[in-house]
Amino acid sequence: MNSEAAAGPARIPRIQLIGWALAAAALFLVLHLGLLVALLSGLLAHQLIHILAPRLAGRFSGRGQVVAVALLATAVVAITLPLVLAALAWLSRASENLPLLEIRLQGIIDIARTQLPGILTDHLPRDVEQMQASLSAWLRQHIAELQLAGKAAVSTVVHVIVGMVLGALLAFEEVRPADTLRPLARTLMLRSGLLAASFRQVVFAQVRISALNTAFTGAYLLIILPLFGIHLPMAKTLVVITFVAGLLPVVGNLISNTVIFVVSLSISLYVALSALAFLIVIHKLEYFLNARIVGSRIHARAWELLGAMLVLEAAFGVAGLVAAPIYYAYIKAELKLAALI
Repeated sequence: MNSEAAAGPARIPRIQLIGWALAAAALFLVLHLGLLVALLSGLLAHQLIHILAPRLAGRFSGRGQVVAVALLATAVVAITLPLVLAALAWLSRASENLPLLEIRLQGIIDIARTQLPGILTDHLPRDVEQMQASLSAWLRQHIAELQLAGKAAVSTVVHVIVGMVLGALLAFEEVRPADTLRPLARTLMLRSGLLAASFRQVVFAQVRISALNTAFTGAYLLIILPLFGIHLPMAKTLVVITFVAGLLPVVGNLISNTVIFVVSLSISLYVALSALAFLIVIHKLEYFLNARIVGSRIHARAWELLGAMLVLEAAFGVAGLVAAPIYYAYIKAELKLAALI
């Protein structure tokens, strides 16, 4: 590591250039092939092991660090698999709640008919039966797309599991002394270490962003709405969902916003629209909060990070937007290590 940094901008070792090229190709393929979920899962498992392993290392002698990493890798995978299986089981039982959902939908339709102007109510379904008929017709027309979506969901679960296993294995490999590795393996290990450190910086910043977003949302749900005599069902639960989902950059905000909007519909359409307007403002504010807070962690100006987010979003969509802070932090770490900036 020191030898690479000492080389300076005048002469960059060939093995480091090869490492950069392989790292750049890998990061491009992650987005191009839709493997971002696997990468994030692997980095999460890797960082969890590195945070917890030192606390267990003291309990062992000799090869204690290796044993600690192996135990933690097993624990991470053992905890993740039941959670995934539990989520799949919950989805399989979702049909049991359909009658209650139909009652809710009928109430929403009735409320919307009393509050919306006639030009809009003409386009609303008369009742749940008509909605079901329209939905069935839509499903028949888009069956191929739905099959692809189902395959994508299964593929995502597999990517999460495989990514966490790979991240755990990489953490285990890093226990090996660097002098036992060949030059290419050593430089690739350094590249992966820098990427993992960049991920950790962004994740810690994302916790702050999620906390701020949750504070705004909590103020709206628990203070502003009650002042107007509106008490949203499960308001405290929605605040918790906002924080947990907010740990996912950008996508998590969309998830929590959708849940809040749907719950608001059970009160009235106007409450749902006001919630949507408020959440859109918060969602747009998150872009600047993300750039400001993450930028302070990786020593980048807000405009730099916003530019990276804009470019990667244009190139790869939402996946590029999520990956942009991590990728940019990694690039800056590489340039600093090479004494180029």
